[in-house]
Amino acid sequence: MAAMLRYCFITEWLDPSSGVLWKYQLFWYPETKEVEMVDIKNRRHFLKRTKYEELRASLLYIGSMVTIFGRQLKLTEYGDDFTRNSIESQTERTLAMIKPDAYKNMGKIVDAICQSGFLISKLRVAKLSKEEAEAFYSVHRGKPFYDRLTDFMSSGRICAMELVAPGAIRKWRELLGPTDSNQARAEAPGSIRAQFGTDKTYNACHGSDAPDTAAEECAFFFGSGRYPGKCDVARGTTLCVVKPHVVADGAAGLVVDMIQDVYDITAAQLFTLDRNAAAEFYEVYKGVLPAGDFNAMVEHLTSGPVLALEVADRDGADAVEPFRQLAGPMDPELARVLRPESLRARFGLNTIKNGVHCTDLTEDGVLEVSYFFTILAQA
Repeated sequence: MAAMLRYCFITEWLDPSSGVLWKYQLFWYPETKEVEMVDIKNRRHFLKRTKYEELRASLLYIGSMVTIFGRQLKLTEYGDDFTRNSIESQTERTLAMIKPDAYKNMGKIVDAICQSGFLISKLRVAKLSKEEAEAFYSVHRGKPFYDRLTDFMSSGRICAMELVAPGAIRKWRELLGPTDSNQARAEAPGSIRAQFGTDKTYNACHGSDAPDTAAEECAFFFGSGRYPGKCDVARGTTLCVVKPHVVADGAAGLVVDMIQDVYDITAAQLFTLDRNAAAEFYEVYKGVLPAGDFNAMVEHLTSGPVLALEVADRDGADAVEPFRQLAGPMDPELARVLRPESLRARFGLNTIKNGVHCTDLTEDGVLEVSYFFTILAQA
């Protein structure tokens, strides 16, 4: 009888109450959708082999955060050679960057990425200074197009993403198409640059060209101690949080696209929240909602990555109340009756998994935006 397929990882969990860092072996059995955890220090089972269908293969790579029964674990090492050899070939990473000329089409491009089989493991909107743009493109320093390129790249917001997929570098460059957008329209009309680019410089997106370059470019945006081009938190903006079930389904780009049809997105970032952060963020609902609903909301918000968006009115008006109308009623069933074109009507499943969170009160707009983009982003 053939042995059952099993993957093993070394994981860490920081106990928020005691501050103690625990290490576990995490075993995943994809054929039966079961997990098992062993406490490394005490050499005993922490979780016996148990059914857990929420864990997916796309989340299993070093550096990833996975949630097992409400406990967030960081995957730090492979637990054996079989896992290393099996997973590494499936989890190549590359940097994708949406340039200022295509930023208005961010939702459409993110959706194309998700529909092409990539996992977006990290995402951040930034506005590069001239110096940061020069540093990122330093390999081109001295070339005739360098000044024009760095002026362009520091002229507006960009969206940087770390993409994970088998052969991610080649796959992303194929989805991009030729560097010259005019050539792309002739040779690869379905490509990103053919659809959203203008010429060889204003060509919608950037992609790493080799593994070493990909590692350096991802570190530029997502490495420790590095935070280029932080977007300022504006007055009158509101917060939208795309919830984990929408992100996991690869539909976040569709949400962004619906928002960009009407509003500007002035900041965006993927976050993985622990229970303390989620409970603190939802504190205003504690005592207002039944305890079971509050706990379920917190559990869902910690069940996977969320995409936080700062949303601004294009004419400078306060965005909180108008955006609530686009979000729709909290109950998706009610939203489908009263506001069938709303975000919750389209992406909500129930009152807990209702697609998106939006700021409820005008006076809370800047507070909620600041919580994500000032407090959590710098934690």
